[in-house]
Amino acid sequence: MDLNKLKKEIDIIKEIKHDLENIIADYHKIIIIGNGGSNSIASHISQDYTKVLGKKATCFSDPSRLTCYINDYGRDEAYRKYLEHFADKETLIILISSSGDSMNIVNAAEWCDTNLISYITLSGFNINNKLNNFNPKFKYWVDSNDYGIVENAHQILLHSIL
Repeated sequence: MDLNKLKKEIDIIKEIKHDLENIIADYHKIIIIGNGGSNSIASHISQDYTKVLGKKATCFSDPSRLTCYINDYGRDEAYRKYLEHFADKETLIILISSSGDSMNIVNAAEWCDTNLISYITLSGFNINNKLNNFNPKFKYWVDSNDYGIVENAHQILLHSIL
């Protein structure tokens, strides 16, 4: 991992963290969604946002429900369907995808747009990734193809407001 690249991202985070902080302050209910390592970040941050910020924050990582939704609706529609069941106009959605091209996350962003649900996107890799083409309340893209840089930058940003 290129630590100089991570330091550069930390400098960017210092400049933008107040924007994220202001958005999150406006919501009491937050759903955070990601795949793999991003799901681990979602789980960790949702706990911290509840404990430290007093938010009703959760992530979609219950294995039974997740596998049910994947089985019943398909992998690419599972998160969208979860949001349909649990999100409302008072909910802020945080969507995390290192590549920005995970169709289940992209479909969740599309659902948020269609239903006028506020959301935030965190992505990396190619600047033209699918998730980066949306217009959420807040967007953070990491200019790196290294999962370590991208995932750490996402977690540092989300932690920076605590």
